Amino acid sequence: MRILIIEDNRELALSVQKGLEREKFLVDLAFSGLEGEEKAYVNNYDAILLDLNLPDKDGLSILNFLRDSTIDTPIIIITARDEIEERAKGLDFGADDYLVKPFELLELVARIRAVIRRFHGRSSPNIKIDQLMIDPVKRFVLYGETEVVLKPKEFDILLCIAQQHPAVVSTEVIAEHVYDENFDPFSSVLRVHLARLKKQLALASGKELLKTIRAKGYQLCE
Repeated sequence: MRILIIEDNRELALSVQKGLEREKFLVDLAFSGLEGEEKAYVNNYDAILLDLNLPDKDGLSILNFLRDSTIDTPIIIITARDEIEERAKGLDFGADDYLVKPFELLELVARIRAVIRRFHGRSSPNIKIDQLMIDPVKRFVLYGETEVVLKPKEFDILLCIAQQHPAVVSTEVIAEHVYDENFDPFSSVLRVHLARLKKQLALASGKELLKTIRAKGYQLCE
């Protein structure tokens, strides 16, 4: 899952980035409001962490712009402003959650997973599609009682497709959610990961679980 942090405090942003990367999130950074607004508008993120006290553009203005632009990515406000009026204003402007600094990484990770889960209309952390079960927290996959052994990127791709089931997910969408901003779209890396993912799912289930939909993308089949 790919996260954008819009935070002008470089030390804090880098610290949170390292913590989230340990939890297997991909993290892009923006150290100014305008840079963050542009990245949030152009790229497809699973969640955005937005500071309010930015030097060039206020976080609430960015939030308002993104929601007016019909960008519905889950947004968690992270700020030192702890007044109840500020929290209410942020939520009224379209934020999905609010976390006051200083905060513990463990709580932040749980809140990120919760807003992403709600965004995809799920109440349970685990995703179940017929006999396929995906645990995003433990990063564990089962088909029936058989473990599906996946490498980290293969798991990320499966999670991305499963979150949008039964939709067909394009390679462009997969790449945006599974790789960071340095990913080369002309490389064969994604195709290699998809091929091995399809093979591992077939080995565990005895059938083709992940289908290629010509000229459209990939779909998990029940």
